[in-house]
Amino acid sequence: MSSRFLKRYQLHFILGVLVFAFFACIFGFVYYIPARASLLYGPPARHLSISDRIEYSARLLSYGGELTTPLDMNGVTRPFRVDPGETVASIAGRLESDGFISSAGAFFDYAIYTGIDLTIQSGDFELSPAQSIIDIARSLQKFNPSDAVLTILPGWRMEEIAASLPTSGLTILPEEFLSAANDPPQVLAFAEPVTMEGFFFPDSYTLPRETTIDQLLEAIARNFAAKLTPDLQNGFTSQNLSIYQAVTLASIVEREAVKIEEAPLIASVYLNRIAIGMKLDADPTVQYALGYQADKISWWKSPLALTDLEIVSPYNTYLNPGFPPTPISNPGIEALTAVAFPQQSSYFYFRAACDGSGYHVYAETFEEQVANGCQ
Repeated sequence: MSSRFLKRYQLHFILGVLVFAFFACIFGFVYYIPARASLLYGPPARHLSISDRIEYSARLLSYGGELTTPLDMNGVTRPFRVDPGETVASIAGRLESDGFISSAGAFFDYAIYTGIDLTIQSGDFELSPAQSIIDIARSLQKFNPSDAVLTILPGWRMEEIAASLPTSGLTILPEEFLSAANDPPQVLAFAEPVTMEGFFFPDSYTLPRETTIDQLLEAIARNFAAKLTPDLQNGFTSQNLSIYQAVTLASIVEREAVKIEEAPLIASVYLNRIAIGMKLDADPTVQYALGYQADKISWWKSPLALTDLEIVSPYNTYLNPGFPPTPISNPGIEALTAVAFPQQSSYFYFRAACDGSGYHVYAETFEEQVANGCQ
């Protein structure tokens, strides 16, 4: 092969790689980012242009859990007034300065993305720092008085769903919801769950305001059953998992996968551990056992201390072999699919990357896992 031909070949190869990378980036911005934002926060306002949808989708994803985490879970209800003709930017700024929300920018971007900026009404409201940014934005919106909307986000546990009920428009009390959730509807009998934790399929549910607790749980359970396709069930079976085991594992994967595209690889690590009888050693199960952290205003303590891994609980998979007694969150379709169709790997360990990106590094041996630690 001549040197001229070799150089030409190398040039074409490099150009090909650059073109591929360019189109991969375009695909990410045009398709993945809006799709992910729509899954987490609902569809964008119809009047937004394609470029605006991409921009605001990316902004929402950059806030992480800030949109769904209340500023103060113990905050009290206080009055808040919206003046006629007041701009969304002004409302957002006052909500932050008055101590209702953590970020005016997050409120503003969510309002623009959803179109709530066009339907906020003037008047007097009763708001609380115990509400999330999403809840407060919806509280200021002109809803159809005959409808209520309950939005369940991927990775929420039952208590987080219960906390969102007061601003959904439904008259169901959080305590009533949590009590009834321990008696799953008959439609879920195929999975034999002992609780509905794990089966509250993440979605937006538009329902009459007079919907009863039984009707609500039935609607959510039927939605989960509809999403559990034969392909998913066959995938679970191919991994030697029952539906309940698969949902439980998906609930862990949902909480681990900060970057959801990693879910199939994270699922493979846990399945590899299960295959050799190794404990799951899953941080989210410890977080679930620890429960609500008042100082963090969160149900999910992060980071965990080494002493946290010693908590005596059937949910602590560092101490107990096998699966936790129930799912520990409510997984979305991506996490469920990752468990049904995991990426094939030889990894048994993973840990957060040291660059703070949210991605993980993987290892086959414990020695490699230790070597991957941050310096």
